[in-house]
Amino acid sequence: MPVETIGFFDAHCHLQDERLADWLASGGEEAIRQAGIRKVVVNGTHPDDWSRVGELADRLDFVKPSFGLHPWRVDDRPGDWKNQLEVCLERSDAAVGEIGLDRWIEGHDIEAQVEAFRFQYRLARERQLPISIHCLRAWGLLRDLLEEEGASERGFLLHSYGGPAEMVDAFAALGARFSFSGSFARESKSKKRAAFERVPLERLLIETDAPDMLGPDALLEERLRDREGRPINSPLNLARIYEYVAEMRGMSLNDLAAVARENFEDLFE
Repeated sequence: MPVETIGFFDAHCHLQDERLADWLASGGEEAIRQAGIRKVVVNGTHPDDWSRVGELADRLDFVKPSFGLHPWRVDDRPGDWKNQLEVCLERSDAAVGEIGLDRWIEGHDIEAQVEAFRFQYRLARERQLPISIHCLRAWGLLRDLLEEEGASERGFLLHSYGGPAEMVDAFAALGARFSFSGSFARESKSKKRAAFERVPLERLLIETDAPDMLGPDALLEERLRDREGRPINSPLNLARIYEYVAEMRGMSLNDLAAVARENFEDLFE
């Protein structure tokens, strides 16, 4: 089946981000459709953007809404954030994310991150919802928490997986999927690419993380800038990332697209 029929699936992005608002309003929504992008998982990061995620999903049939408290935002979470999240997850199409752990960010409060992560992971497991997890410099802690909490029957995505290659098997046994982002095609990211050589094909997904995780020039179908003129990642760069991963895995683009679609639907639909 040709890729034009299969389509492309973005396992992780942030269309609700204000940096993409002008682009979406000036034709970006239709451009996504024209590019053959069938579904995108739009990840909220804090109660202050969850409503925008929901509005996009209500308006655009290609949006899969996901709601979560990002580890970067735990310090400014409102007191009723847990109740707000539970309300968001009443949607029949909801996923949980972006949640996670991050020791890279300056001034991080890892205890607060762990508390928020446990609550959200347990909620997702109870409701059998897919989960999108962010992790930086906390891979051992994440593995330990997942082992304590128990494997997710529905499964979870380690988005833009940047952990050690030797931890892939352990995470996969706990239910992990692993998504490749365009920034990993940069020359400096050889260790990230090596980890993806260990990822089982049936656990591989593709993402843009737009407007972040901008790839090298060769992977840019469209060059976007924010209102301050800084380069940002376009959702339309997804097909180029697919092409790169297909070559990296020694597959045809059609074969990779078929696998990515099956893996996406297995986790998110």
